[in-house]
Amino acid sequence: MPVADSLFLEIMSSFPTGVTVVTTTGPAGMPKGLTVSAFCPVSLDPPMVLVCLDNQSSTLAAIVTTGGFTVNFLAAGREKLARRFATKMEDKFEGVQWQLPASGGGPILSEDSGAHVVCRLERTVEAGDHQVLIGRVEDGGLREDHLPLLYGRRRYTDWAGAG
Repeated sequence: MPVADSLFLEIMSSFPTGVTVVTTTGPAGMPKGLTVSAFCPVSLDPPMVLVCLDNQSSTLAAIVTTGGFTVNFLAAGREKLARRFATKMEDKFEGVQWQLPASGGGPILSEDSGAHVVCRLERTVEAGDHQVLIGRVEDGGLREDHLPLLYGRRRYTDWAGAG
C-alpha cells in the first residue's frame, strides 16, 4: 500500500532544493512559465537536464509544441516571483523583465535569475501525474553576483539562512 499523499508531500518537503522557473513561448509567442522544484542535471556529454511538469500544465503543452524551454534558477530574495509563477494566473510575466534567447527556448528572467540554461526538448517520459522532460542544454548564463533562492519545509531561504 503506497504512502498517504499528505505524508508523501511532507516527506518530500524535507529535501531542500533550488527554485527554478521553467519558461517557454505559447501560442502567438506569448510567454508561459511555472515554478518547478523537480530539476536535475542528467549528463555532461552531451549536456542535459530534466524537469518534471504536471500533465495539466499549459506550460507543458507549450513546451511539447515548441520543442524548447529555459530553466531560470531564481536568485535569493525572489520569493514573491516564485510564488507568482506557482499560481494558475494568466499573465505571470506582467511587470517582469525578460528576454528571449537567440538560441531558442523560453524567456530568460534576466533580473531575477542567478543562472539559466536554454534547452531543446529531447524526450518526455510519462511518470504518473507528471511528465519528465529531458532537455539538451544549448546555451546558458551565470550571474555570480546573485546567490540562489532555496526552498525546503515549505519555506524559502538563501545560503545565509540555510546554515
